[in-house]
Amino acid sequence: MDPKQTTSSSTGGGFFASIASSLSNFGSVVSKSVNGPTGIELEGLEVVNPEGGTEDAEEEAKKGRWKEEERDSYWKMMQKYVGSDITSMVTLPVIIFEPMTMIQKMAELMEYSYLLDMADETDDPYMRLVYASSFFISVYYAYQRTWKPFNPILGETYEMANHGGMSFIAEQVSHHPPMSAGHAENEHFTYDVTSKLKTKFLGNSVDVYPVGRTRVTLKRDGVTLDLVPPPTKVSNLIFGRTWIDSPGEMVLTNLTTGDKVVLYFQPCGWFGAGRYEVDGYVYNAAEEPKILITGKWNESLSYQVCDPEGEPLPGTELKEVWKVAEIPKKDKFQYTYFAHKLNSFDTAPKKLLASDSRLRPDRLALEKGDLSVSGNEKSSLEERQRAEKRNREAKNQKFIPRWFDLTEEVTPTPWGELEVYQYNGKYTEHRTAIDSSDCIEEPDSRPEFNPWQFDNLVAE
Repeated sequence: MDPKQTTSSSTGGGFFASIASSLSNFGSVVSKSVNGPTGIELEGLEVVNPEGGTEDAEEEAKKGRWKEEERDSYWKMMQKYVGSDITSMVTLPVIIFEPMTMIQKMAELMEYSYLLDMADETDDPYMRLVYASSFFISVYYAYQRTWKPFNPILGETYEMANHGGMSFIAEQVSHHPPMSAGHAENEHFTYDVTSKLKTKFLGNSVDVYPVGRTRVTLKRDGVTLDLVPPPTKVSNLIFGRTWIDSPGEMVLTNLTTGDKVVLYFQPCGWFGAGRYEVDGYVYNAAEEPKILITGKWNESLSYQVCDPEGEPLPGTELKEVWKVAEIPKKDKFQYTYFAHKLNSFDTAPKKLLASDSRLRPDRLALEKGDLSVSGNEKSSLEERQRAEKRNREAKNQKFIPRWFDLTEEVTPTPWGELEVYQYNGKYTEHRTAIDSSDCIEEPDSRPEFNPWQFDNLVAE
């Protein structure tokens, strides 16, 4: 492998060049023209088979989650949004949702948090980046799910406990634009993220650009790691089998030492070639390759010490650093065992906040399989959110997040500038007070879902 193929700056031209190259060769296109259910030809609409099969476009299109009569109406409804950012689109039907919110997905990243513990414990500065980058690769297995999470209500939270000795809190800090902030901490690390997605709807697919900032601080040596992930493409939203790919580069930089990891996600090519594959190097501050990393983000990652040319050193061998945990068979939403725990009260701390995602009535109804109730509850929550906004505006007041503060820092990303939210420490104080109390919580005493900061939320 040529190390020059994966060397780039997190904001430099090489980053964009690799994305452009990936997207220009993206996927195995069955056809660029599809006949709709009513026989209308939909020009320019691509139906992609991620396994690279040779079925014609109409046969491939029938394998989607939509019924034929539904696909035609959804295509007519959605095509007017082509080229736009779908974070502000019309309300979507719950049939495409999974029983989880976006801030729960943030917590799902923590499944393999032991890798950050190992990064903190090692004395080798390059192995530190092997462990940390493997942690950030591990989440992509969960992110290949094609169901859409619920958008959090403004002020909604998610708490997680009983995992790796860690405390986790996330909060929806902005509604327009949608933004979330999260903080995780144990004896080895702190993890802080401000998440803001920028999307572009392309008809039968969506490009997703992660306009966010993720920082990990390892406590033993105090080093800070900064992540720039690749963009993501969701193909076959309406026609064909929906699937996800993330072609491009992931850059993880040690801001303290200048060392970094650059990993290249191969785009899915013809007949599925390259799908899931990720390769790259750990570089020192002088941009000399030190360790080769290779594997598949849906299976495992391995590493091997290399020479200055990026070739494996004689006498060394590939060693596995991470492997996907055992997963349930034929799970309806392709959930892992850990994903199921995120909806369980087993991972909840004592006296759960009333704003927690687990308590959402639309999420609970979908989890039980009642789409009708879920849709009605979702609409009700969205209208209450609009009512609270009207209430705030009438009082000339602004929403103020409870656990995170908006800083004056605006950080650049490859896809735009980002306002940064910072954890304010109040949740730690709150949780310490609760955990030290003598209160006994009964399962049937859990509160109703309530993220609202203002009263008088009756719909007009």
